[in-house]
Amino acid sequence: MQTNQGNLTLETLRFDNSFVRELPADNETVNRRRQVHHACYSRVRPLQVAKPQLLAFSPEAAALLNLPPEECRRNLFAQIFSGNALLPGMDPHAACYGGHQFGNWAGQLGDGRAINLGEVLNLSGERSTLQLKGAGPTPYSRNADGFAVLRSSLREFLCSEAMHHLGIPTTRALSLMLTGEPVERDMFYDGHPKEEPGAVICRIAPNFIRFGNFEIFAARNDLATLQQLTDYTIRTFFPQLGNPGKNSYIGLFREACHSTAKLMVQWLRVGFVHGVMNTDNMSILGLTIDYGPYGWLEGYDPAWTPNTTDAAGRRYCFGRQAQIAHWNLAKLANALYPLVEETAPFEEILQDYTRVFDQHWQEMMAAKLGLQRFDPASDQAMVEELFLLLMEVETDMTIFFRALGQVAEVLVQEQEAVEVCRQVLHPAWYQPEELNPAYQERLAAWLVRYQQRLRADSLEKGARQKHMNQVNPKYVFRNYLAQQAIDQAEAGEYQRIYELLDLLRRPYDEQPEREHFAAKRPEWARNRPGCSMLSCSS
Repeated sequence: MQTNQGNLTLETLRFDNSFVRELPADNETVNRRRQVHHACYSRVRPLQVAKPQLLAFSPEAAALLNLPPEECRRNLFAQIFSGNALLPGMDPHAACYGGHQFGNWAGQLGDGRAINLGEVLNLSGERSTLQLKGAGPTPYSRNADGFAVLRSSLREFLCSEAMHHLGIPTTRALSLMLTGEPVERDMFYDGHPKEEPGAVICRIAPNFIRFGNFEIFAARNDLATLQQLTDYTIRTFFPQLGNPGKNSYIGLFREACHSTAKLMVQWLRVGFVHGVMNTDNMSILGLTIDYGPYGWLEGYDPAWTPNTTDAAGRRYCFGRQAQIAHWNLAKLANALYPLVEETAPFEEILQDYTRVFDQHWQEMMAAKLGLQRFDPASDQAMVEELFLLLMEVETDMTIFFRALGQVAEVLVQEQEAVEVCRQVLHPAWYQPEELNPAYQERLAAWLVRYQQRLRADSLEKGARQKHMNQVNPKYVFRNYLAQQAIDQAEAGEYQRIYELLDLLRRPYDEQPEREHFAAKRPEWARNRPGCSMLSCSS
């Protein structure tokens, strides 16, 4: 029954499951691990869990479904989003897709531990797919069990919402549940498995279609299913491209290129590193998807990766993300090519990726520096010198750029620049004793150059720091904060989850009472598992 406020109850959610209605299904109904052909999905039900317990929910994500907070506190909510119950209209299924993993074709992958419950249309007609992660095995689970543990589920729940409030396109997190059952995991694949608390997260997105959904059918030369999937994607999510056909297929690829380029710029803006940019982890909508061993730059290092599996090659390190996205888009182009049979349009769009990325990167850097516009003739070299300085002495990226807003409002003379460094920027350095005279002189010269550039900019004094603070966050979901929340949750203390969720709702605000959450990574966390690097284990 609809409430007076225009909200819905769980019972009145309206399901419109277009993915399963319009696309071919797996003919086999037995849930066993296997290769699935000529089908976009397999129907599969979540497994029952022993003792579902709601740890947290996001009111903002629930509002996407027109669900008020009181609906999320009901026992029925815990039963549904742990996998124990289904609402009328739900049609649970797991999607079939493939992908390139670490640069190599991996064949069929699919939703190995994700089960889509169905698609909800809210009161505004907006579509949201509800997906449980960790609700049991599917035909795509390969050698895994389909379950998830608390540590990885908590990290995804909080990071999804943190990214949203930072203004970065992302899947959302509705709820985090404990299952009451242990799950065995070998966290670092070193032969030392242990039991961990099981958990289920509910993710929300308009769709979870990945580059790999198209790749699997192209690789198998199943062009009929490839066309069905592409036509469905255009009709449902890109109707502005017109009727399905060659022009709209090319248009779909252009949309994916542009949205992905913009997403990469946003990741770089806040120092986010995805960690596993395989093609099966790339959203056709340009969303951040699949929060595995992600991380946040603390000391600025473009070669840093949070993923232990990537430690040797650093394929997915911070500084290569835009390049890898371009590579992944080329694989998407290969998958769509059979529907167009012309290479020129795809090549042209792939070349345009660089233009779109550069344009948005320049706009982003101008905003971070407090400039109204980016002048490549003067600003490119200035930015390159800045990043070299940040690398030379370990400098916290988030703290540095936030503090730079204070510097931008205090135009100083050359002889005062070193004192500005000492007073304003000092909190950003991990090893202040490494600030030798030569480095201080070089940094002071950069500050003078920067402030000369600010004087030439027409932005009104007093407004500059305000604008900078809107793009340079005060708070990000630092790895050590995540690990502290995990440690406490595994000990049965959940207050930190709620505290962080509330903190991350306002990442650009000062929040003086929570200043400690903006501090540099403590030294004890430098090399601690979960705070420095993580594996793909879940």
